Amino acid sequence: MTLESNWWEQFFEGVAVDLWLQAVSPEQTEREADALARMLAVPAGGEVLDVPCGAGRLSLALANRGYRMTGVDWSAEFLDHARARDAGNRVTWERRDMRDLPWPARFDGAFCVGNSFGYLDDEGNVAFVRAVASALKPGARFVLETPMILENLLGHLQDRPWWKVGDTHLLVVNAYDATRGRLHIEYTFVSNGRVEVRRGSHRAYTYRQLVELIEAAGFTVETDSPWTRDAKMISFIATRR
Repeated sequence: MTLESNWWEQFFEGVAVDLWLQAVSPEQTEREADALARMLAVPAGGEVLDVPCGAGRLSLALANRGYRMTGVDWSAEFLDHARARDAGNRVTWERRDMRDLPWPARFDGAFCVGNSFGYLDDEGNVAFVRAVASALKPGARFVLETPMILENLLGHLQDRPWWKVGDTHLLVVNAYDATRGRLHIEYTFVSNGRVEVRRGSHRAYTYRQLVELIEAAGFTVETDSPWTRDAKMISFIATRR
């Protein structure tokens, strides 16, 4: 199998999980949850799908706001952390491939945020968006947030940036493959004397390509804010037809 088709299966383990657990502050999580609640426009008590949910920070924040949440992720380690944080068992946690969403027309809203879209190959990314469409009720909204918009991405890429999160240092080496439209990334994690190297690959789309992909899956697309060259993250609001 190629890197694009399976890298995410083993990526989110060990020191990578440790870093992601510390990467976003509680205050930022609350701001993101407020923004999602506004964009989704789901009444209190509605069912919302978070895919992939990681360690569940947004699922838990939205559960606190009265939503009935389902969080889906492939990483067993992330889900263990999510369940440990969910003392009241308020969220339904499911370990699944993000293309496997067997709940026809169940949810009042869904979201995929951060840098979680584009892990798969072209067919897989299409299958994911179609699976989300199938799981939503007509008229429900899907919020897709991504930094992988070519018009924005290429202007912001740094070749070898270092990041520090908690006790972990992270070196990121980016390489864009224009022929395949993919950003290949090598991550070197340094934490408490441990060094781990992981590799990932994201499909990057032009703005128009991604809108067409989402609409072909059964949505009508708008954006949360007008496109600007300086944006590092684009949020699409898509309504299920």
